[in-house]
Amino acid sequence: MNLIRSSFACAIAASALALAACTVPATREASVLHKSGVRHVFVIMLENEPFEVTFGAQSPAPYLAHELPKQGALLPNYYGIGHYSLDNYIAMISGQAPNVATQDDCKVFREFVRSKPGLDANGQALGEGCVYPADVKTLADQLEAAGFTWKGYMEDMGADPAREANACGHVPISAVDVTNRASEKDQYADKHDPFVYFHSIIDDPARCTAHVVNLDVLKNDLQRVDATPNFSYITPNLCHDGHDAPCRNGEPGGLISADKFLREWVPRILASPAFKQDGLLIITFDEGTDAAACCGERPLPGGPQPGQFGPGGGRIGAVLISPTIVPGTVSNVEYNHYSFLRSMEDIFGLPHLGYANAPQLRSFGKDVFTAEHR
Repeated sequence: MNLIRSSFACAIAASALALAACTVPATREASVLHKSGVRHVFVIMLENEPFEVTFGAQSPAPYLAHELPKQGALLPNYYGIGHYSLDNYIAMISGQAPNVATQDDCKVFREFVRSKPGLDANGQALGEGCVYPADVKTLADQLEAAGFTWKGYMEDMGADPAREANACGHVPISAVDVTNRASEKDQYADKHDPFVYFHSIIDDPARCTAHVVNLDVLKNDLQRVDATPNFSYITPNLCHDGHDAPCRNGEPGGLISADKFLREWVPRILASPAFKQDGLLIITFDEGTDAAACCGERPLPGGPQPGQFGPGGGRIGAVLISPTIVPGTVSNVEYNHYSFLRSMEDIFGLPHLGYANAPQLRSFGKDVFTAEHR
């Protein structure tokens, strides 16, 4: 994408999404990402492990800990935003900071209630609740406005039709969220599917159904470049993301089951035509077991500290694989989930939402995309 198209995309986003401060990315890191040529991003989200356990010498996930970093880049200083799950997923696609409800995984799927109208100077919706008003936009909204494609692939979505549909699945607004706990036949959880927490997405049922789908759809979508979205957000079920241990279906869960999931799906992604052409795979976690933070993370004005017992979501680490990354790269630069969002926006030439626009924040740069700068 050249500078003219990037400027045009920003103009569209500003008018269609009412986004503030829409500017063509100008930082060094943004330039690196924008010129990287990456146009198909795959994200796999796992659960609840600190860096020392996941990537330690005796890791229960040797494929993730030892084999995959040799194929790409390891980011040891990648941090979660808060605790428990949902606030991290929300931050990754919207730049919104934790509030009391999202910090507690929204046990009731209720509306976000504003304490002040509009967004503040940092793009934050002030108030508390779960399902954000339609003017609070997401990376998905930005991508569509700029002519790119996206999908959320959710394992087990719709496995029990009595709980949720097999596309755009979520409990009704104001209902107790029964998906927060796995059943023997359905281990999908709303709290690990950030897209259903935004009216900008769920208010158009046809659009949502086309974009937030069961993981099985990915098998066919990977077959052709033109069927593979520019942005694919992949959430394993409560067993395969490592959240539960043991699992309701008898599997061991934890990092053992997460590693098994990665062994099945990562080779499929890496072998896909879209990844080989211009792909980037990112594997990370929502949170760790400590409350460490990085990158000048700030709380929501009037809201709680992001970590329930400290300033952030802890050090979790991340692995990135791409033809633009020299295998075996290690970057000790500090990043967090807002950095992830900023990086996605920089790849596609989009403005920065919420706290992804914080001036002190960095997006992935030459330290990660090493193949371009050898």
